[in-house]
Amino acid sequence: MAYVIGDDCIMCGACAAQCPVEAISEGDGKYVIDADTCIECGACAAQCPVEAIAEA
Repeated sequence: MAYVIGDDCIMCGACAAQCPVEAISEGDGKYVIDADTCIECGACAAQCPVEAIAEA
């Protein structure tokens, strides 16, 4: 399953910088992950300072 970013996102961009397939982009008030592009590597979740990213 792809990862998802929850409402705790603080828009720091750390996750987007770590994504090897550029599946993360700025959304409305939080970053979002394109489930079709996500390769489920977990790099984004490991980088999130507020633990807002989890497996869907």
